[in-house]
Parts: sequence; C-alpha cells; structure tokens
Amino acid sequence: MNKKQLRLKYKKLREALTPDDIEKGSLKIANHLLSLPIWDYSFYHLFLSISEKKEVDTQDILHILQGKDKNIVLSKSDFKSGSLNNYLLTDSTVIKINDWGIPEPVDGIEVPAPKIDVVFIPLLVFDHNGNRIGYGKGFYDKFLSRCTKEVVKVGLSLFPAEDEIQEINEHDVPLDYCVTPEKIYNFKNL
Repeated sequence: MNKKQLRLKYKKLREALTPDDIEKGSLKIANHLLSLPIWDYSFYHLFLSISEKKEVDTQDILHILQGKDKNIVLSKSDFKSGSLNNYLLTDSTVIKINDWGIPEPVDGIEVPAPKIDVVFIPLLVFDHNGNRIGYGKGFYDKFLSRCTKEVVKVGLSLFPAEDEIQEINEHDVPLDYCVTPEKIYNFKNL
C-alpha cells in the first residue's frame, strides 16, 4: 500500500478504538518503555496526545519522566514554516490547545534541537524497517533533521508494524525503536 492508502487504513482503525483500548494500550506501551536502554539521558522530547485523533496517551510516559527527574521538552507547531519550536516543561508552563487540536506550550525556555537526547514520536503507521507515516506535514522529519545523529527516535503505536511502507524518500527519518502494546521493535541494527 502507498502512504495515502495506509493513512486512510490507520485512521479508520483508530476510529474503531474505544477509550478503554487507548488507556490499556497506552499503559502497556509506557511499561514496555522501561525496558529500553534510553534512561541515562537528560533531555526527552514528548508529544502531548491529541485525544480526538485517538493517539497513544502519553500521560503515563510523562509521569515516568517526571519520576526519573528528566528534562521534558514539549513542542509548539509553527504551521507557517512547518517546524517545531521546543520548550522545557516547567511548573510554570502553560499548555493550550491550538486551532488544530494539539496541546502545546504557550512559550517558555527554548531548547535547541541538538540538545535533545530522546524523541518520542507520534505516528499513524510504521513498518518492519523502522519507516513511519505521520499526518503528512513533515513536522517531525524536519525536527529530527535538526537533532544530532545520536538522538534516539522512539515511535509509539497502538498497532503492530506493516510489512513495508512504499514511497519512502530521503527526507523520511527512520525510527530506532517502535513500542506497541504487544511488542518492542528494535531497528537500530538493521
């Protein structure tokens, strides 16, 4: 299937998810994350879930990061440039839902992309080679291209991997891991 077909397929699969499916699957994903070799870093980029799009709920991951006393970085979307501006989550951070339904910080202490060690990445679908498809705007591919080569890229998905995503281009940044409720996929040695 091409990217357009896969987007449609996984949007429909998401629509069928119940709040209980999302809650249980998200908790399993958070628990699986604890076994990944990613906990010796300092700066972790996390997305805040868009509940209307039935994304993985990242609240449990947020609590894990806070419990491990990590620096948590949230992004704010700039739809004019197609880029993400990254801010440190602090006690004074104000979160607002933007016009596209994305919860994001209003402003704060900016964190440059090269300083980020681990990025948790939202996605619609991924394959056995670590390729992923998002919503098609390229925000994460642009953001990841500004990070260091060593940044650890962790996808989060409520569904298992597809065999192969066709139409991968040079701007698509592959994952190092993808965590689902059932399994951890490791792409670092492909």
